Amino acid sequence: MTATDPVGRDRSLWRNRDFRRFFAGQFVTNAGDSLYTVAILWLVFDLSGSTVLTGLANALLLLPWLLQVLAGPVVDRLPLRPVLVGSQVVQGVVVLVLPLAAATGRLSVGVLLAVVPILTLATLVMAPMQATLVPRIVDDTRLSRANSALATVTLGLDMVFDALGGAFIAVFGAATLLLVDAATFALAGLLFVGIAVPPSGAADDALAETDESVLESYVGDLRAGVDVLRGSVFVELVLLTAVVNLATGVTLAILPAFGDGLGGPAVYGLLLGALGVGRLVGSLVAPALEGVGYGRLLLVGHSLAACCWFGAVYAPSTALTVVLFGLVWVPAGASGVLTATLNQTVFPADLLGRVSTTKGTASGATLPLGSLVGGLVARTLGTTTTMALAAFGFGFTGLYVLLRPRLRKLPAVARADPADFDVETPPGDGEK
Repeated sequence: MTATDPVGRDRSLWRNRDFRRFFAGQFVTNAGDSLYTVAILWLVFDLSGSTVLTGLANALLLLPWLLQVLAGPVVDRLPLRPVLVGSQVVQGVVVLVLPLAAATGRLSVGVLLAVVPILTLATLVMAPMQATLVPRIVDDTRLSRANSALATVTLGLDMVFDALGGAFIAVFGAATLLLVDAATFALAGLLFVGIAVPPSGAADDALAETDESVLESYVGDLRAGVDVLRGSVFVELVLLTAVVNLATGVTLAILPAFGDGLGGPAVYGLLLGALGVGRLVGSLVAPALEGVGYGRLLLVGHSLAACCWFGAVYAPSTALTVVLFGLVWVPAGASGVLTATLNQTVFPADLLGRVSTTKGTASGATLPLGSLVGGLVARTLGTTTTMALAAFGFGFTGLYVLLRPRLRKLPAVARADPADFDVETPPGDGEK
């Protein structure tokens, strides 16, 4: 720690106490997210047998992707630690409602659908929180490693708890799983409360504002995030991500029914686990791909993913289905880490929360939409056919990049410059 580095950002990543606490907190809170997602979707399908209601439940679980643009300005303007801790407290308390309802014989699809929106609203801050917090506590030269480490632990946790969640439900029941889940949020809150978050100049200025109304300031913040993206290559990249997310939403909605047809909740857990394994592998190899052209990675990765997806649906054995389904998500895992690093490299630091949530909302709005559509289409065409059609999401991305030289020739993340992506920094927004 030096006079020019008062928070110790230049220390080794794993000697950085604040990063370690955030890393551990993310590990635990993502465990909680995984557990209640598996439990709730299985309970809705088990109680109703309906892909339509399961799709509705999954759409509600995915609402943070649609609404996170509302959280971006909040994260950029409010103290980060109280928001982090508060979100964990809310989720832990709300999760306890479900096992209590089960114990009193009042658990129903209606109760599940009423509780889910509260849980999802409490998670809204997490995506912009990471984008805003990590550059404050980690040195710029270690951003890629930090993002990769966070993606690895969260995706790895998805893998473990998604896979074990289905088996846990089969043995102990979903209500017991939810009791364990509540404890994870309590632990995450304790970890987050010890993080020392250095202030940013933009946040200090925002808190000092007295003349500008809250609404005007909020709208201005949102506009700033949109203005930075307008006219840049990221507009097309967001479009491609929206298509992939539409297919992902379709798949997540019908995965309980697909897994049930292959063997029940344990297979459903294995498929979710395979998804996590694929994303984990992708996040692990992402730093090694920083020197590869970003456009080429999109082209090759998503084209191969589409082939694996289609093969997984019609594989002759359950084991092969699980393996191929896992391979589908390797490019997505790598892309998530590289995109996070790209955002933190290209965009001004004081706009990261707004930019990341604007992008996330624009591209993620199709996740809940896909879940609603998937449930309805599966009821008409059947689960297997609907799963096969969802492969088009990755296939479209590969084909689009192939036909767009501008995207195909995007440089590697390690050599990224705002000009390469047609990003213009608005005057007066501060430096990175």
